[in-house]
Amino acid sequence: MTVDIPKERVDKAASDSEDEDVFHDARFPAEEEAQLLEESQSIKSEANKLFTVACYDQAISCYDRALASCPNYLDYEVAVLRSNMAACYLKLEDWKASVDSATSCLDRLEKIIPSADESDKPKNRKQDSGSADAVVEISGDNEEAEQEELKRLHKNDERKNDILRVRAKALMRRARAKSQLGGWGNLQGAEEDYKLLAAMENLPPDDKCIVQKALRELPARINQAKENEMAEMMGKLKDLGNGILKPFGLSTDNFKFTQDPKTGGYNLNFQS
Repeated sequence: MTVDIPKERVDKAASDSEDEDVFHDARFPAEEEAQLLEESQSIKSEANKLFTVACYDQAISCYDRALASCPNYLDYEVAVLRSNMAACYLKLEDWKASVDSATSCLDRLEKIIPSADESDKPKNRKQDSGSADAVVEISGDNEEAEQEELKRLHKNDERKNDILRVRAKALMRRARAKSQLGGWGNLQGAEEDYKLLAAMENLPPDDKCIVQKALRELPARINQAKENEMAEMMGKLKDLGNGILKPFGLSTDNFKFTQDPKTGGYNLNFQS
């Protein structure tokens, strides 16, 4: 079946998508960006102090203000603020809000993790393709150029480590929040996050212990939650069926499902 969509709606949808991309990518002049970032960092410092004295609601408000001041295209800075908000919500036991904030953080980091990997490849590097562990030679035009290149590489390494560190924190916070929320879907999501964390090399020892413990305990919790939800669903279906059958003097108890051992299918049998 072919559906004709008015051209105006198509143009508007395309325009909205483009506007969103432009909003994210539109940049302030360097001087104004630096001023906004400085203001955002100052508010974030205030929020961090509020967090340390357990004023979590006030800290969240401060982080919100820091987000409002921070240029939207600075994905790393926005991700840090979202991760900090996730930590506040954990303290307040607002599990859903913590999951949402941690997810927003991780979504931002996903935009810059690939570029961080690519930035490790310096300009003007030569490497023997015959060996994965070959010595890398930096061929700058002069000693000053080589020093600048080394500084750039060092800065890129620090940036990548910072991104991975924030990512690990956000995953830990989201996994804990989902585990506390409970339910089949949330527990499965927590297990997926903990598996990602288990594969990370930058995880602190204490966090590794938490991850390993969670991965031992979650399978049983997931199975129990699955059984509970399936039983609840079947109970609701049974109530619905009884409501439909009642005018005919019947109930779902009059119908029995038996599994065919040969085919694995089910047969429906009526019992008066």
